[in-house]
Amino acid sequence: MELRPMLATLTDRLPAGPGWLFEPKWDGFRTIARVDEPGSASLFSRRGTNLNDAFPDVAAAAARALPAGTVIDGEIVRWAVDGRLDFEALQRRNRSAGRGARELARTEPCHLIAFDLLRTPDGDVTGRPLAERRALLESMLLAEPDPSDQVVLGMQTDELDTAEVWLEALAKVGVEGIVAKRAAGTYRPGARGWSKIKRYATTEVIIGGVTGPLDRPESLVVGRLHTSDGQLHLAGRTTDLSSSAAEQVAAVITPADDHPWPDVLPPSWHDREPRPYHRVQPDLVAEIRVDVATSNGAAGETGHWRHRLRHLRLRPDLTVDDVPRDLDLEA
Repeated sequence: MELRPMLATLTDRLPAGPGWLFEPKWDGFRTIARVDEPGSASLFSRRGTNLNDAFPDVAAAAARALPAGTVIDGEIVRWAVDGRLDFEALQRRNRSAGRGARELARTEPCHLIAFDLLRTPDGDVTGRPLAERRALLESMLLAEPDPSDQVVLGMQTDELDTAEVWLEALAKVGVEGIVAKRAAGTYRPGARGWSKIKRYATTEVIIGGVTGPLDRPESLVVGRLHTSDGQLHLAGRTTDLSSSAAEQVAAVITPADDHPWPDVLPPSWHDREPRPYHRVQPDLVAEIRVDVATSNGAAGETGHWRHRLRHLRLRPDLTVDDVPRDLDLEA
C-alpha cells in the first residue's frame, strides 16, 4: 500500500455543522509507522525517508504498542522540560545516527502521536470512514494503556466549541492549530482532503534591520529583548513588505554603527545561504502577525519564531520598553 500521508489545505476558519472531527495540528515530524513483523517497526517521513536511525526509541515503541501488519499515521514530537513542543530537538535528533542517536533517545526521548489507522493485521482500512478507523485505533492503543509508552493516541473531538478552545489554549505549548476532518471521509494517500486552521497572534517587535536597500526595504529583521541578559536578540524576519509599508519604514529607519547583531543573517534564517541585510537603530516598534511555532536557541533558550512573520503596521505610539520580552505575546 502507498505510504504517502494524506494532507490538509490551509483555511481561515473552523468548519461548522455536523460530521466534522477536530484534532490538534502538532508541531513535529509527520510519520507513517509500519509494523512489519512482531517486534519490528519502520518509520517513514512525509517524503518516504526512513527515520529509524534517527528515532530508534520511537520505532521500538511502535513495535511494542502495535500488532504486526499495522500501519498508522501520526506525528513524532518532543516535549521540552517546560511543557512546550520542541521542534529544535527534533531537528537535532533527525541529524543523528548510531551511538549519537541512541544517546539522544535517552536524553531527549520523543513520542509518536497516533491519529489515524491505515492498515490492521486483517487488511487495508483506508477505504473505511475516519470514525471507524479511529475506533479501531482506540481499541489498539487503549486496550492496555501504558502511561510510560512513547506511542500515544492523539486528541480528537466532534465539538466545535472544544476545538475553538484548543485553538487558543494549546498555542501556549506550541500547537500550531487545528485539523478538521470529515468523520465519514476515507483516507486518500497524497491527497489534500482535510482542512487546517493555524493559530496566529499579533504582537509587537523591535525593528533591528532590513533586507534590501535602505530606501526601499524588502523585509524587516526584528528582535526582542531577553530577560536572561537584557540584550536585543534576533526573533524573526517578515515576509516581503508592501510598497506603502516599505515607504513608511524607509522614512523612519536610521543605519546603526554599533549593533549587537551579526553582519549577515545565518543560513537558517529562511535562506539556504547567508543573507546580507542592513542593521538599523533598534528604537522603532512594529506590530506583526505570527504563528506559535518557535525554534530554540543555545542551552534550550527560546530563540526565534520559526516561520516568517507578517508586518502589519508601525507603532510610533510605543517604545521598546512597551514590547514584550523574549517571545511572549503580551507584555
